[in-house]
Amino acid sequence: MHERLLPASPNWYCSRCSDTNDKGILGFGAKNTIYLVNVTASSCRAVGELLGHKDRVSGFSFSHHAGQSHLCASCSDDGTVKFWDTQEQRLIKEHKSHQSTITALHWSPVDKNLVLSGDEKGVVVCYWFNTGDAVSFFPEPRNIFCLTCSPHNWRLAAVGYKDGMIVLIDVSKKGEVVQRLRGHDDEIHSLAWAPLANEEALHSYGRPDDHPEATNGVSDGAERGCYLASGSKDQTLRIWSTAKGKGVMTLKLPFLKRRGAGVDPAVRERLWLSVHWPPGRDTQVVSSCFGGELVLWDLTKTGKQKWSLLGASSEGQNHSRIVFNMSSFCLPDGRELLLTTSMDREVRCWDLGTLDCLWSLPTLGGFVYCLAFSPVATGCLALGTGDNMIRTWSTMTLANPYDTRTFWQGIKSKVTALAWHPTKEGSLAFGTDDGKVGIYDVFSNKPPQTSSSYHRKTVYTLAWGPPVPPISFGAAVDRPSVSLYSCAGEGVILQHDPWKLSGEASDIDRLIKDTNGIKHKLSPHTDLSWKPDGSVVAIGNEDGSIEVFLAPSLRLLCSIQQHHKIINALRWHHGNSSTPQHHSLLASASSNALVFVHDLRSVLESPPDIPVVMTEASRSLAGHTAKVTSLAWSPHHDARLVTVCYDGTAQVWDVLQEQGVCNYRGHRGRLLCVHWSTVDPDVVWTGGDDFTAQEWNTTKQQHSMPPKSKKTVDMKEKRKSKTKVKKKKGPSDEEEEEESAQRNGSATPVPIATIVAESIAAPMERNQNRDKPSVKKDVKRDKPDLLSVKRRKPRSLLPLSTSMDHRPREDQQRDCLTLAQVTSQKGPPAGCVPGQGEFMQLGLFSDRQALYHMLQEEEQAHVEAGHYDSMVYLRLWSGDLSGALQLATDRGELSDHLLSLAPMAGYQVWCVTVEAYVKQLCLQEQFLKAASHLLSINKLYEAIHLLHSQQLYREALLLAKARLQPEDPVLINLFTSWAAVLEKDGHLATAAKCYLAVGACFDAAKVIAKKSDPSSLSMAAELARIAGEPQLAHSLLLRCAKDLAANQDWLAAQEALQSLDSLLPYRLHYSVTELLTVILTESKVVTWSCVSGHPWVTPLWSETSPNLQATIQTMWERHFEVSDKTPGFFIYCDAFSIYCDAFSIYCDAFSIYCDAFSIYCDAFSIYCDAFSIYCDAFFIYCDAFSIYCDAFSIYCDAFSIYCDAFSIYCDAFSIYCDAFSIYCDAFSIYSDAFSICWVDSIDVLRVKEKGLAAAESLRAFVSYHRLYRAWWSYRSQTSSTTQRTSPAHPQAAPSQQNKEVVAQPNGEAVVGGQDGAGRRPLESVSRQECVCLLSEPHAAYQTTQTAITEIQNRLSRLVQQHASAQETDTLAGPEQGHDSAGPPPRGGEGETLPSLISKVTEYRQQLAELPDQLKSYPHPDVMECCLVLLHLGQRSSAVPEDLQETAKELLRKYGTTCGLRKATLPFLS
Repeated sequence: MHERLLPASPNWYCSRCSDTNDKGILGFGAKNTIYLVNVTASSCRAVGELLGHKDRVSGFSFSHHAGQSHLCASCSDDGTVKFWDTQEQRLIKEHKSHQSTITALHWSPVDKNLVLSGDEKGVVVCYWFNTGDAVSFFPEPRNIFCLTCSPHNWRLAAVGYKDGMIVLIDVSKKGEVVQRLRGHDDEIHSLAWAPLANEEALHSYGRPDDHPEATNGVSDGAERGCYLASGSKDQTLRIWSTAKGKGVMTLKLPFLKRRGAGVDPAVRERLWLSVHWPPGRDTQVVSSCFGGELVLWDLTKTGKQKWSLLGASSEGQNHSRIVFNMSSFCLPDGRELLLTTSMDREVRCWDLGTLDCLWSLPTLGGFVYCLAFSPVATGCLALGTGDNMIRTWSTMTLANPYDTRTFWQGIKSKVTALAWHPTKEGSLAFGTDDGKVGIYDVFSNKPPQTSSSYHRKTVYTLAWGPPVPPISFGAAVDRPSVSLYSCAGEGVILQHDPWKLSGEASDIDRLIKDTNGIKHKLSPHTDLSWKPDGSVVAIGNEDGSIEVFLAPSLRLLCSIQQHHKIINALRWHHGNSSTPQHHSLLASASSNALVFVHDLRSVLESPPDIPVVMTEASRSLAGHTAKVTSLAWSPHHDARLVTVCYDGTAQVWDVLQEQGVCNYRGHRGRLLCVHWSTVDPDVVWTGGDDFTAQEWNTTKQQHSMPPKSKKTVDMKEKRKSKTKVKKKKGPSDEEEEEESAQRNGSATPVPIATIVAESIAAPMERNQNRDKPSVKKDVKRDKPDLLSVKRRKPRSLLPLSTSMDHRPREDQQRDCLTLAQVTSQKGPPAGCVPGQGEFMQLGLFSDRQALYHMLQEEEQAHVEAGHYDSMVYLRLWSGDLSGALQLATDRGELSDHLLSLAPMAGYQVWCVTVEAYVKQLCLQEQFLKAASHLLSINKLYEAIHLLHSQQLYREALLLAKARLQPEDPVLINLFTSWAAVLEKDGHLATAAKCYLAVGACFDAAKVIAKKSDPSSLSMAAELARIAGEPQLAHSLLLRCAKDLAANQDWLAAQEALQSLDSLLPYRLHYSVTELLTVILTESKVVTWSCVSGHPWVTPLWSETSPNLQATIQTMWERHFEVSDKTPGFFIYCDAFSIYCDAFSIYCDAFSIYCDAFSIYCDAFSIYCDAFSIYCDAFFIYCDAFSIYCDAFSIYCDAFSIYCDAFSIYCDAFSIYCDAFSIYCDAFSIYSDAFSICWVDSIDVLRVKEKGLAAAESLRAFVSYHRLYRAWWSYRSQTSSTTQRTSPAHPQAAPSQQNKEVVAQPNGEAVVGGQDGAGRRPLESVSRQECVCLLSEPHAAYQTTQTAITEIQNRLSRLVQQHASAQETDTLAGPEQGHDSAGPPPRGGEGETLPSLISKVTEYRQQLAELPDQLKSYPHPDVMECCLVLLHLGQRSSAVPEDLQETAKELLRKYGTTCGLRKATLPFLS
């Protein structure tokens, strides 16, 4: 019937609401309708609709079997499952086995007669299509989200639930649960079986779980299974092994950020993860993603999962919002197409070979309120819909028949009116349900311009016309050529300036009143239409009148008083007609189903001075049976009109003949808008409340007039036949017509002028008319008679027979005669059966057989009325209680009263009834009551399992603890399951109680420790200690003490460590740390705040300071009972002594660094002051050039001081860094010594040598540092003395060069004395430290390494010289090669490549013979230290002679390099 159709949008949030058969027919549910679309690789076409459901379609599936691929099944929220024939588009059969909302459906791909469906209560129904039998299962009391039948085994089906559980059931065993697949944490949105009938596809590629264990002696190859893919709201896609019942792969969705767009926080929350396993791809799965993207997963990839994005080749191919359903089919050429439905209201087709989008089908998500063809852009159709969007459709595009664009920015409500600019291409005006008026530029992506003047109600009409005052005032350059007029539900018409939409719009009623001298209030306006030439405008009013005004003054020309109800539509005849008299035709439509055409030629050609009132129409078009909502003139014909109506049809009229041309009946609801094609004279476009826009041809319609409504005709005839009597106040004729129209198939409101005005205003008027006569009645109802309530009799058990006993007296007397004949010997008369039919009431007075007949009919009446308790009474009294209970069980109407009567039918009947009632209570979510009833029939374990499955752990534990033995495994399972749930939810204390209840103290300790605060860690350690887990207690107490020490809570840290004796070393460590913290805090080096500390720390330091090592030994002996008898004590003390020395060096370096930084800051301040003076001098440069020069000189001097200070600062910072490095090395050695000081004596002997070597290395570096400190101090004093004595006292220099040597009691030689300021002596270097530096083994090691490095450099130079010589020979040629060769390249005197290699080998053998300790720990350069000592000894007597001789011997023996020979020449000559 239609050529093209924009269908309604596919339903959202359904697991399987679309499917495709092998013929390329796509079916999807939209609202309560199923649309059928013929799909090819290039385009699509809607071919039919399946109508019959009364509520939203929630599931759809084709039968994928040979010979019946045209059959399909659908389920709906109305509780029915329907079966359809898509070829004939008719309903075949249906069943209503579900009692709750159906959420999922699937036609088995293996058994052609099996259809599975599930509802939100957890009931699964197996329906056999050939026999009509239905079997219900209740595998799990959970909300079913999706289900799918296995493509390899008809018995197996997978069911996904809202809570993340997946269950595999066997339908041949009454829904027995085969596997429970746990892993998802949220809703299961989709399930898909692998097309391969075994689980070898992924094993062959080396996926995870490559080597599964055999099960029950059956090998993996013999145990056949199938993979199952699942998509969940928890953002994961999982692959399951149905043979093992566990997951083998988890795929995390990638979050694909769109170009130029931010990350929407709500995207993850509204995720719907749809999964599809294409039949021809065993190892590839397609899934949806967060923002509408489609991802193709390759399951054979190892490591990080690899995926490909569909539609990545170009922009705009992907869906813009989440995808709900996917289905695929193969073309005859072998290509596989994928069809998807999305929240963006588009159906897209993809080529799985190229991953490109082939085409898209736009759909509509609301009523189609308005249609408008552009007068400039040929074939461009605009649609305004109730989904808050505007769509522009290029209907003339051949490549893509559904080439549409969508505009939604700035629109927050339904689009109810559209109007294209008459001359400006792409300018589209729109009006919305919330009163907004705006203009879109459809060729740009900018938001629309919005008028600052809002209507209070819905905008019904927009029209472009010539401007009227005040916009028409002024010059032509300053005013627009056309204005935008809007008419809304409050009855006001506003004129908007398209150039200044931000300005205030003008109400044309003011101009009408001023021009025509009207003083009274004007009738509310409902529509307007400008004549194509802009000379006059027609305005329709709410009272049914039509007024024609002359532009631009809006002088009233005539008033048409033909309609008696609200005007819904007005249209002038187009100006393209060859007959001039047709230009004056005005068509109008109202709510009275009549269309009038008025000829206003006389009024327009000769405008009267006084307005003319017209009461007769030129033409009257009758045929519609309901309100006419819109009309349009054909731009290709003369006097041809199309109208649309609430009766669901579109009618084309020949206006001059007043006859119908054709009638279109393709819509399934009320029609709201119509527009004739501007290109094809045979094409009309219509839209309605069925969410569709349709294109149809006028010459292809079978009917010429609208259908007659039989009910309406009968009602009219009945009203005509009635005599004219005074009616009571009640519903008006208008209301009766409205009810009649609604009974004809129109029940939902439509926001057009007629629809909204009558849906809001008319009900208010009706309520006002109804309120007056019903006030007293309502008052009486509010005060019922209490006596009458008390005397009210209960419902009769025999209502039918009782009602027959209240018949007229003659009928009752005839019953007496009949009864007399029955009881007499003559027998009943012919055709009389007491207790049945007309003689049912006689069953109570006849024999028992007649009584049973009467009871059967009474029971049937009670069942139809829903009075099951009365029926049970009848069955009980007649002795058939089992039948009553079975009937109530089948209908799900069991009650406590019926259950209390069940024991009268026997124990077995009672048990069966209790089990059925338990299932009914589970569906009603009354689990506690259900468990109590299970206990009544001694099913304790079933009751516990029921409570456990619903996560009612406290109740389940209460029941299990009270009834079961303490060692029962069920009780342990309950505690562990509840503990896992509590641990996941963060209730750690309660979870620990559960573990303790089953004796799992280790698990309880680990759960308590997850809190990670000191109190929890301490408690967890105590639990571990009680449980006999010392290692766990050890680690937990260390974590606790570490946190407390970090917070400076030393008392609590020591208290925590006192619990275990093995933690004594850590107690000593923390006591030393506390002591150091107190020392640093009191010396104001740091500003740490201490939470708690031991009171004996500060007095102890005051007593033994400044010897830190003595303080620590005293502290350990007094408070920790640790003395020199403890194993490893001395090693630890030596290491700690080195650590203290290094720490002292670090503090001194830090002090030097601070002093240097202070000097640097002072110099920088001087530099800034000088620069300020320089700037000031520069400003007065013209007047005082000499001042400028002096200031510049000062600036230069200050800059020099600044540079010197910065150099000092850098040197100090370098010293600080070296000291800090030494400090770190010392701390590392201290830590190593601490870790080995409390081990057994055997371990001490094993590591003593290594520890001493590390200590010697550290001591050498400390001595090296002190040696250079002495050298730097000597050099600085020498330079300063030279500067002081050189200019004025030349004789003082020699006396200052001799440094004063002071002998110390410990044998140390102190270099230098005191300076003039009385500062302390320079750094001292002890003999022991010098001996440590002059280590001959280290000198041998370092000299050997240096020799190897020099030989390697010679080898490198030798190779380079040889290569350059070869290049020279090549360039010189064969003639000059002999003359220019020269001597051969040499790396040294008589050295060749083999000799150098042999030397390297010899040196490396010497290195291998040296001890490992020399190679493991660094040592200062011995040759460098020898030179420094000799330089000091040459200039002063600070260095003893024997040390100088030792240094010279080392230099003679190991100073073999050229640089060392040159440096040692002054000392060895």
